[in-house]
Amino acid sequence: MPLVILAILIAAGGALVLQNSLMARLSSQTSSILVALVLNSAIGLVVLSALLIGRNGLQGLAEVTGNLRGTALLPGLLGSFFVFASLLGYQKIGAAGTIAVLVSSQLGFGIALDYVRSGSEGPAAMVPSLLGAGLLVAGAIIVAANRL
Repeated sequence: MPLVILAILIAAGGALVLQNSLMARLSSQTSSILVALVLNSAIGLVVLSALLIGRNGLQGLAEVTGNLRGTALLPGLLGSFFVFASLLGYQKIGAAGTIAVLVSSQLGFGIALDYVRSGSEGPAAMVPSLLGAGLLVAGAIIVAANRL
C-alpha cells in the first residue's frame, strides 16, 4: 500500500475520533443527538457543495440533481445511521469501546462482502482473513467488555 494512502487512512481515523468526540459533546449540550447530526450534515453539505461549484461550476450541482434517485439516498441514510450509532456509542460506552465494536463489525461484514464478490475463492483462501478478524473481535470484546 502506498505510504500516502496509508497516511491518509490513519489521518482519517484520527479525524473520525475527533469528530465523534466533538459531536458527542455538542449533542450532550442540546436536546437530542439529532441536533448534532443535522449540524454535521448541513456543514458537510455546504462545504462539499462549495468545493463542487468551485471545481465544476453550477454544472456540478446540475449533475447532482440529475443523479438524484432512490438508490442515491441509501448511502446518505446509511452514513447518517453510522454517525448516529457512533455518537450514541461514544456517549454510552466511550470512544475505545465504540471504535472496537465498529471496526470489528466492519471487518466482519467486509470479509463477507469480499467473499460474496469473489465467488471463485474457496473457504480455505479466507482462513487468514477469518483468523485476523477473529483476533480483532477478541480484542474488541476485551476493550468493550467493561463498558457493555
